[in-house]
Amino acid sequence: MTRVLGIESSCDETAAAVVRDDGVVLSDVVRSQIVAHAPFGGVVPELAARDHLRAIVPVVEQALADAGLRLAEVDAIAVTRQPGLIGALLVGVQVAKGLAWSVNRPFVGVDHLVGHLLSPFLRRAGLASAQPEFPFIGLLVSGGHSAIYLCEGPEAARIHELGATRDDAVGEAFDKVGKLLGLGYPGGPVIDRLAKLGDPGRSFTLTPPMAQRDSLELSFSGLKSAVARKIATDPPTSDEAVADVCAAFQRVVVETLVTKTVRAAVRENIVNVVIAGGVACNSELRASMAAACERRGLRLFLPAPQNCTDNAAMIAYAGTVKLRLGQTSGFEVAPLTHTELPRVTRKGRGPRGS
Repeated sequence: MTRVLGIESSCDETAAAVVRDDGVVLSDVVRSQIVAHAPFGGVVPELAARDHLRAIVPVVEQALADAGLRLAEVDAIAVTRQPGLIGALLVGVQVAKGLAWSVNRPFVGVDHLVGHLLSPFLRRAGLASAQPEFPFIGLLVSGGHSAIYLCEGPEAARIHELGATRDDAVGEAFDKVGKLLGLGYPGGPVIDRLAKLGDPGRSFTLTPPMAQRDSLELSFSGLKSAVARKIATDPPTSDEAVADVCAAFQRVVVETLVTKTVRAAVRENIVNVVIAGGVACNSELRASMAAACERRGLRLFLPAPQNCTDNAAMIAYAGTVKLRLGQTSGFEVAPLTHTELPRVTRKGRGPRGS
């Protein structure tokens, strides 16, 4: 049984985990930087990199201790190589190289997005969850990424983008709306909580973005701007009004994501659907997607919340996949800010060519 130490430092979580090649998580340690970035309303890259430097060695040591292993007892070391903040990635990649060299173990660079899409295959003690079969439609929604993928296999070469955001990621839009409403950072969990107390149709309505019948592309910048205009011209003056804004914003976001994900599954004739990424923790998205999939006879697979947010367990598991394929990395590899998954959606406004 192969055991892989995974390291994740692509953004504002310093994480390490040990995972077996059957998906069993032996340890999983995540150190968040939310407190450091909250005063700025978002992630400050330089602060993120410096915090990773301070935290990464203790986090790795804790992951090994929790797994009951010494470094020399792991079979390989996997690390997020791309995409992410370059300074943050550099910390994780260099530490992983040093650890692999010190115990003469294979070193594997992993794409963060592939890790998210494989997160349903993680198996944690006390959490019984079904694992999808390939092929499946994967909706990946987080603070930095929003896209719909056709996943024909676990390796990057068999994962194909069907549609992605033209502008903001959905998690970024949640955070910006939260900031406009004075809800603090991160805004997503607070909006999700307050939306349950509000009425999405009482204060104002929002037009679903990119609602063309056949499009699988996404856009959230205009939606964020519509909320900003609403707040500027008619600022909510009560807790009830704030909850209504949260409910209206979240409802149209969820309806957009659900509609386009189900559309992708029907168009591609795929029955298995996966939601991954930090926004996959959103309670309304999980409930609405489950209901929509049931109506269309689709099978929905929802990773446990701790598998959705950035973690090193998904990176370790993605590393086991590459090891099975005989894919390892040389010590000359450098971190990259872009994903290895080919992008088909062009950024920006305007009509698309044929």
